[in-house]
This record gives sequence, structure tokens and C-alpha cells, in this order.
Amino acid sequence: MTEFRDSSFLRVQKLSKRFGSHQVLDSVEFELGRDELLVILGPTGAGKTTLLRTIAGLESPDQGSISLAGEDITRIEPAARDVALVFQNFSLYPRWSVRKNLEFPLRAPGRNLPEAEIKQRVEAVAELLKVARHLDRDAVKLSGGEMQRVAIGRAIVRRPRLFLMDEPLTNLDAKLREELRVELLELRRELRIPMLLVTHDQAEALSMADRVVVLAGGKVLQTGTPREIYEHPVSPIVAMQVGQPAINLIRVTLKGDYWVAEDQTPLCEALGIDASRTRPRTGDATQRLLGFRPEHVALRGGKTAAVVELVEYMGVSTTLLVKWAGEKLHIVTSGKSKLRPGDTLEPCLDVTRALLF
Repeated sequence: MTEFRDSSFLRVQKLSKRFGSHQVLDSVEFELGRDELLVILGPTGAGKTTLLRTIAGLESPDQGSISLAGEDITRIEPAARDVALVFQNFSLYPRWSVRKNLEFPLRAPGRNLPEAEIKQRVEAVAELLKVARHLDRDAVKLSGGEMQRVAIGRAIVRRPRLFLMDEPLTNLDAKLREELRVELLELRRELRIPMLLVTHDQAEALSMADRVVVLAGGKVLQTGTPREIYEHPVSPIVAMQVGQPAINLIRVTLKGDYWVAEDQTPLCEALGIDASRTRPRTGDATQRLLGFRPEHVALRGGKTAAVVELVEYMGVSTTLLVKWAGEKLHIVTSGKSKLRPGDTLEPCLDVTRALLF
């Protein structure tokens, strides 16, 4: 059971949703603070979009509850929830001008806003998102980045209680994604409106989130700060979600004071790692899955040799693919490295950062 904080603004409790025989969400629980950007990280098919649609009221849960600012909104109409959902496809009216697209949510039935206020809100948001000079231009004539800014602006102009972002940067090129990541962070801090963003992109999750919820197969696997998720994953599945290159995982057996690979290569001293997580209790199996990040390996100081098979020069760093302990593993080292395929080294793990599952 999740322990919710008194300061939580959004609470999702035991939320479940099934489509036919497929369980899309399975007792999902998490909370979002009043001044927080929470990222739901998971692969395609994890249930991320269904989760957002359920919070927005576009899908009805089979079980569970959703509360916003202390109010149970599980069964109320989408319009009454006062949340804004931004989709990964731009969802604009292409033949309308930017101004008309931004005005659209303010002219919804029942709003009855004065024309002067509509004009002021639209122009303020356009200025904030750097599309003011395009206000009278048709949306179809904008670039991808500009279209996504307008889509985000259409959500902002409503001044909702909560932003829901469904992979809003996915359809943009790498440079634009990086640029808009920064802009979204600055925007959320300025508006001070809580934001729930879902993504499969670990760079977005680690760089943007105050906290991360790791979702897979419709279940929450772990919730924590980006640092907690990266440095202390609770399972190999969570560990594989973050880190580039991915974490190295090797099956190991405890022999004396060393964890050894299946080919008997000694990899690290068991006493060098948190004993509570590594020393088997009486009757426990002595086999584990050893995880270590590619950047947590020194090139020298180990007991056995590894052979470099591939070198990827990345500028500030170099990624090596090495054959070691009967496995192909990644090591990240300095961009100044002069190693070439065929060279040998003696890898040494940083046992204080090694993980055993």
C-alpha cells in the first residue's frame, strides 16, 4: 500500500482497467504533489496512455479511485475535472490560425469570457511559448516544434488545475526535444501548476522529473527520485529502464568472499557490497544477478583480462564493448581513451555501486 503525503494534490489508488482479456492497469497507485512534475516512465504497452486517459475521464476504471485536491473525481465528467491533456500528436486544427487554435478552449460552451480577456490570455501564452509572431498564421504552416508549442499553449490558456502530458515531445527531432524539455521545466515552474508527464524516454524522465514512477505491464514497479531510480533500482526490470548504455547484468555465484561469473571469473568481493543485500541467509541460494553500470568500471585493477571488441567514440566519453567473464559487456570511459578493438584491459568494478538482485 502506498503511503500518501498530506501535501499530495493528485492521488491514484488501486486503479485497474481491463480491455477484454488484457489487463492494462493493475492496482496502480501513486501521488502527485501540489508543486511537482511527476514522470511516468515505461515502455510501449506499459499502460501509460490509458492511465492518463483515465485520470482525464476519457476512460472509466474498473476499480480504484482518483482524487484531485481532496475531491473524488473518479466518476465525474471530464469537463468538470478541470485538467488539460496534451497528446503526442499535435491535435491542432490545421486550417485554423494559431490564434483561433489558442482561443478554442476559451470559447467552449459555458465559459462566456469577455473578448478582451480571451485576447489577453491568448497573447500572453503566445508570448510565453515564443509563437506570438505566428498568431495569424495557419497552424498547418508551422514547424513541428511550433505546432507542439501551440498544442501546449492551448492547454495552458485554460489555466487548469492539472497538466497531463502524453509523450508531448516524441514526434520532435532530438535537438527540439532537448530544447522543449528545458522550456517545459521553466514553464511549469513559472505557472506552478502540477504536471504529470508520461514517456518511454529515460532522458526525459531523469532530466525533468521531481519524482519518477516506473510502470511496466500495467503495474507500478518503483517510485522515487531520478537518483533513487538510477542508483537503487528494486529489480533488474527497473534497472534496465534507465541508463545508456543499459546496465550490465551477469549471473553470479558466491564462492568464499567473491561473486564469480558462470565461467568462474571473480567479479567482485562480496564484502565490498551492502551485506544485507548480498550475503545469503541460512538456506538461501548462493546465486544472484549482479548489476553494474557501464560507468562504474575502472579499466585497470581487476584480476582477469577482457578483450575490447568495439569502440564508440562519443566526444566527452568512449563506450567500449568488451568480452569479459564469458559475457559481452559495456564500459564507459573517458573520451581521451586510445583503446582499439583487440586491446586488453583488466576491468575492476566499483563494488560500492554494484547491485545484486
